[in-house]
Amino acid sequence: MSRLFTPTTLGKIPLANRLVMAPMTRNRATPDGRATALTAEYYAQRAGAGLIITEGVHPDAVGQGFIDTPGLHTDAQVASWRPVTEAVHRAGGRIVAQLMHAGRIGHPDLNHEGHHPVAPSPVRAAGRAYAPGRALEYPVPRELTADDIARTVEGFARAARNAVDAGFDGVEVHAGNGFLLHQFLADNANRRTDSYGGSPTGRSRAVVETVDAVAEAVGADRVGLRISPANPYNDIAESDAADLYPVLLSALPPLAFLHVGETGDRGLTALVRSAWSGSLILNPHPVPDAGPVTPERAEETIEGGLAEAVSLATLFLANPDLPDRIRAGGPYNTPDRPTFYGGDHRGYTDYPALA
Repeated sequence: MSRLFTPTTLGKIPLANRLVMAPMTRNRATPDGRATALTAEYYAQRAGAGLIITEGVHPDAVGQGFIDTPGLHTDAQVASWRPVTEAVHRAGGRIVAQLMHAGRIGHPDLNHEGHHPVAPSPVRAAGRAYAPGRALEYPVPRELTADDIARTVEGFARAARNAVDAGFDGVEVHAGNGFLLHQFLADNANRRTDSYGGSPTGRSRAVVETVDAVAEAVGADRVGLRISPANPYNDIAESDAADLYPVLLSALPPLAFLHVGETGDRGLTALVRSAWSGSLILNPHPVPDAGPVTPERAEETIEGGLAEAVSLATLFLANPDLPDRIRAGGPYNTPDRPTFYGGDHRGYTDYPALA
């Protein structure tokens, strides 16, 4: 039997197999950040994954960077997630909430309360945000004060407690893909001269404080951390990634897992693997133009000892019964890219399962 289908445990979270559904933004929440009945159907369809990691969930109102994305900071949002976790558990799955603060990636027109984006430093991100029918230039973000950072850290911890209250098996703290915590790590976005900037230790501090607070709130064995070393997405540049990430990882407590989004540098992935003694989930992209993760690449990742589990995105989006299809050797549904973001059930819950 393929090792992809052998069980494992990440902290306190048992996995029936090593196929992880990667977090994917789908923009189908209500305008005030509530999950819906379609959300529950979507995730329950994919409960055959060893672990589901949800789309990015904003931990506080200021952290929302995109339209129609869910939160975990109001009572109504927490209540809306309970049918989702119940549906996944009834189907035999495990699910964790990814806590994602967008930081400077956003615009006041895109969130429910019109908040201005914040960041470690007042450095505008290149690129544009998108609202229905129009593109919006990212504004210069407001620089977070030390007190603001403390409130943001507590927001993550409160959202983690809310996630457990909503029935999630744990949480993943997002410190990659150019969002707030990655902005602290990156020297082109973080130009602070206080204890949250400068050296790798200083630039890691906000991430370490956030992880520590979340681990204290719900238990480190329910907490994962997502990183994407040297990923330039959302106008990020890390000139010292090979020095930065060993410093970050050495300062973290033991966690349920580390989730690495690889971006074409297998040497950097190997460095991260050697610096992390705990369980690792890898989204493997060994070369820059590798494309979506395939079952063959997932198998090679596990067999090569690079990770305990592998995350797949596009294939899980288009194939609700992906583990069954991998066992059968396919066939696989074709992803419908125009329906990736926003809309109704089309391209969301209507992908067929195998007969």
